[in-house]
Amino acid sequence: MCKGRVWAGVAVWAMSLTLSWSAQAEPARIDIAPYLKQDTFERVKISPDGAHYAVTMPLEDRTALVVIRRSDMQPTTKITGNKDSAVDDFWWASHERVVVSMAQKYGTRDQPVAIGELHAVNADGKRARLLASPYGVDDDPGNKATYRSQLDNAVYMLDPLVDDPQNILVYSMPLGSDPYIHIDKLDVNTRRRSRVADAPVRRASFVADAKGQVRFAHGADVDNVAKLFYRDGGTWKWRLVNDENTSGHREYPLGMNADGTLAYLQVERQSGPDAIVSWDPASGRYTELLRDAVVDPYRTLYDLDGRTPIGASFMTDRVRNRFFDENAPTARFYRSLEKAFGTDAVRMTSATADGRLVLLYVWSDRNNGDYFLFDTVAKKAERVFSRREWFAPGGVSPSRYLTLKARDGMTLHGYLTEPLAKADGPRPMVVLPHGGPFGIFDEWEFDDDAQMLAAAGYAVLRVNYRGSGNYGRAYLQAGVQEWGGRMQDDLTDATRWAIAEGIADQSRICIYGASYGGYAALMGAAREPDLYRCAVGYVGVYDLEMMHRETSSRSRSGKTWALEWMGARNTLGTRSPTQLADRIQVPVFLAAGGRDERAPIAHSERMEKALKKAGVPVETLYFPNEGHGFYTEAHRREYYTRLLAFLGRHLGGATAK
Repeated sequence: MCKGRVWAGVAVWAMSLTLSWSAQAEPARIDIAPYLKQDTFERVKISPDGAHYAVTMPLEDRTALVVIRRSDMQPTTKITGNKDSAVDDFWWASHERVVVSMAQKYGTRDQPVAIGELHAVNADGKRARLLASPYGVDDDPGNKATYRSQLDNAVYMLDPLVDDPQNILVYSMPLGSDPYIHIDKLDVNTRRRSRVADAPVRRASFVADAKGQVRFAHGADVDNVAKLFYRDGGTWKWRLVNDENTSGHREYPLGMNADGTLAYLQVERQSGPDAIVSWDPASGRYTELLRDAVVDPYRTLYDLDGRTPIGASFMTDRVRNRFFDENAPTARFYRSLEKAFGTDAVRMTSATADGRLVLLYVWSDRNNGDYFLFDTVAKKAERVFSRREWFAPGGVSPSRYLTLKARDGMTLHGYLTEPLAKADGPRPMVVLPHGGPFGIFDEWEFDDDAQMLAAAGYAVLRVNYRGSGNYGRAYLQAGVQEWGGRMQDDLTDATRWAIAEGIADQSRICIYGASYGGYAALMGAAREPDLYRCAVGYVGVYDLEMMHRETSSRSRSGKTWALEWMGARNTLGTRSPTQLADRIQVPVFLAAGGRDERAPIAHSERMEKALKKAGVPVETLYFPNEGHGFYTEAHRREYYTRLLAFLGRHLGGATAK
């Protein structure tokens, strides 16, 4: 916790901390400890009365929710789960009571998946209670018959109902694949539920209006075709607004205006990025409000109530905010904040019920993120939390946004992170493809791997190959069934672009990635044996036939996805690195965890066996108790020490202390 100074107005803030290594020259060895340390804090929300903060705090193998008293910044209570648990999200249901949704996360590279378990506790630690769980509740207050009927239902938060401190809206679904869902009102003290509505489509998510009435349902059946439904106060019957099969695009609900007469939707376009539109439920009229020339809306911006959309952020070379009405009070407030914080991104995370205190999150490619409490009456801001204060923004490499042309003329986007020290010529470079692959994208943010590698003396190229998110439906769809094809060509073209631009030394380039990025690294080495000096696969997938089979067995929608996005299983062998090992002519380093469910260790073991059979030098690092990315600090230290040593041998960069 870092209690910051108080400013008159909002002045530009500069940290005085310095790193333990010098940015004036590329050292032979670097201290990797700052990169291994967990964030001190992650997400923060202020209580409606301003008396407390709810804060997520990452531990080694789980994340806790901690309540902190604002007057003296002392913790008053916490909620934490078991190993591999994480906080999915949390809400203040009243001035004193906070509700927490739990998730599972099997490794640092895994995406948290909400498990349908809700907890509640008062800020003073009293009346802690498990509200709902698919595994049942031990301290049942007496409604055992009701609770038995609700076992095997996962329960998720929908709306905190700010005007009703006794209840919240939740949606409940049976465990199993492709479920239908129903919506309940849940008493945060007694756990009693009452049915509100049933979903008109499987795997639905919902949006409520300012009065807590559920208005939108968005989901898809087993065919994975998206549908959007709406209902109003006339009949409360669902009516179809958009069917992807008919319109050829998807529409996502963002929220309603304050009086509930106008909705805001994010709508895909046939070409180019998505738009934000208003939609009049009475007339059915769409009006485009915001659309960037290059990127999709990155984040919806809300009014002080935290629920009424007023604009959106867009991310390219930095994050820029745009508003439906530039003259609206909150839009003007944002503009004043932007003047104070310069090119750093800024957004409101929460506010007190009276609107006086607003919690701001400020971040950039060189700043992991800081939280400021702004007093709208006194016009003063105070830095109250910092995620990783040991990194001074001035001692961190910036990430430069770039565009380039692929061989077929498609415009690609990405980021280049280079060491702070100037170079006399081209540098050794690491190509760092992101995981996913579909819908995920590299961002203008502090990226641990990119920063560590830049500190070790490497230029780091992150490419949003086709299939990535953030650039519209057509950009995403261009990656369909292009595993090892055009998606891989994009990485090759970007690497050759960096050589032509004088950024990369063509004799000292390696490719390294995690998850799908590990697949892309090994495929890059197989398809371009003369381009890369080495390849690193971390918790990667390398046998697409096996991945197709596993994905198809999970659910009918999973089978549909595998067929549509990967292709027929019998076509994937020639695009699997396990079957192309004889084409790889450079050293390989593989790392994996034995508890990885997203990319089972069998992929790495098969890849290792194929490489050894082909006579390719291969190093491995396996931990049986790790998942999709290593949690344990000792294991992470060993991995990054081995990684830097491996890259150093082949590219000449710094190693770990």
